[in-house]
Order: sequence, then structure tokens, then C-alpha cells
Amino acid sequence: MLNGFINLRKSAHISSNKALSILKFILNKNNIATKVGHFGTLDPDAEGVLPVALGRAARLFDYFLDKQKVYYALFRFGIETDTLDASGRVLCTDTKIIDTEDILAAIPSLTGEQEQMPPDYSAKSINGKKAYVLARKGIEFSLKTKKVTVYGIDLLEMTEQNVFALRITCSGGTYIRALARDMAKALGTVGIMQYLMRERSGDFDISHSVSLDELEAAADISSFIMPIDCVLKNMPRYNIIEEEKTRLLNGQILLKEHLPEGYFALYSDGELAGIAIDNQGRLLVKTWLL
Repeated sequence: MLNGFINLRKSAHISSNKALSILKFILNKNNIATKVGHFGTLDPDAEGVLPVALGRAARLFDYFLDKQKVYYALFRFGIETDTLDASGRVLCTDTKIIDTEDILAAIPSLTGEQEQMPPDYSAKSINGKKAYVLARKGIEFSLKTKKVTVYGIDLLEMTEQNVFALRITCSGGTYIRALARDMAKALGTVGIMQYLMRERSGDFDISHSVSLDELEAAADISSFIMPIDCVLKNMPRYNIIEEEKTRLLNGQILLKEHLPEGYFALYSDGELAGIAIDNQGRLLVKTWLL
């Protein structure tokens, strides 16, 4: 089984799951049999970085949840839709004119740790049903707020009246559509996310991404596959010998001194074996990657 990552650049107007389905087809055409999963859904209308895990790399999903994301977005004020983006049904409009000074004044209240209400049209689960499925059917439901962190919002330019380009750095799980809604509320108007591009997701940057078309045309797809440990470069590294690895695999206790703090990448004779932690002097493997 092939293990690693593909830094996929998803195009707009296609869901993350659809992009994954096409990627699986391309891999199968190239006689590459492996499990495939993405690390973080990107809205269908959005484009940009969609990290895809192959094989055992999918086991690192939980360690990827808190990675920072960077987005380039266009916010349009004076219009509200049911989906909070340009594809939705218009609910209301407003004639208030917003200028750059208004945006700059609103930004401080929207940065830092906060409780964000997800959009109704989201993949949040409500009694086993996706929120967007219930919303499309007109079924009433309630969502809970989620704690997110917006590390920074940079105003880049006003592209046209009431439309502003922003670069947003935030925690995983942040809804940019909801941020557009909340910024509009702070400005005393309504607003939507008109356009969105994810420029970075953790260690995956759009400058090194590859599109489905490029993968389809590639003579050798393996050149686009990144090793599993590419996402662990900022994690402490600890090496054990083969005999110690065998003991751990057999469920035996391995006591070690001076283990790194927190999670660390465990290597056996130079080969990545898993993610481990110091459990009061006991080396405890949380996730095997063998």
C-alpha cells in the first residue's frame, strides 16, 4: 500500500468528496491501490489547498486538526444569502456603503479566540444528518457555537464598492462564510463570502500544490506524493532500536529517560514508526504508522 500525501489544489464548483473520487480514479488508472482521505473539507465553491492522505498517512488526521489555515477571501457587503456565499438564495439587501476605515475598525473585534456559530449550510451533524441536507429541506434545527481562533485578518484592498479582499489566518474548523456574516453584523449591515481560496493548510502551501488535471496528465504520479513525515517536521524526533520497537509492538512496557515533551515522532533505526508520548517515563505509542 502506498503511504504519503498529495497536496491537491481543488478547483471551484466541486465538492471535496467529488475531488477525492476523481483522484481515486486517477490513482487506479495508474495501478496505485491505496486508501485515500482528505484532511479538512473545503466548500464546493471554494478552491485551493486540500491535503489528501494516502494509506497509513490518514492515521495522522487527529494531529492535523489544530493546524493553522490561511485564506484569501472576498467579502461583499449589502447582500445576505441563505448559504452565506454567492451561490445561495438572496434573503435581503442593504444600501449601506462600507469603506476601508470601517473594515479596519471592525477587524480587532473579530480576531482572537471566539465562539463561532456555524452556517446552517454546513457539514455539521444533527442527529446523524448533515445540517446542509436539513437546511435544503426546510427542516428547522439548532446548531451549537464552536470555539475557533482567528489569528489575523489583513485588509488587502477594496476591489469594488462594498467588496473587500482579505487574507485570513485562523484555526482549523473556522468558517470563513460565518466570519463574513459576523463582520457584516459588526458593520451594521449584511454580507456574504463572495470568493474563497485556501492558500495554506498546515504545512501544505498552494505554491506547491497540484491540480487533478495535472495529475491526470502526469507520466509519473509518484513524483507528486510526499512522504508521511513531511507533516511531522515541527514535531520532536526520538529514535529507538529495532529490538525496542519489537517489544512495543508486542505490548511490552518500554521505560526511557529524557523523552521529549508532548507528542513526538518515533523512529526505529531511522524509519518512522509512529507518534508517541512520555507517560511518566514510559514510552507510549499513540499511533503506529508501520
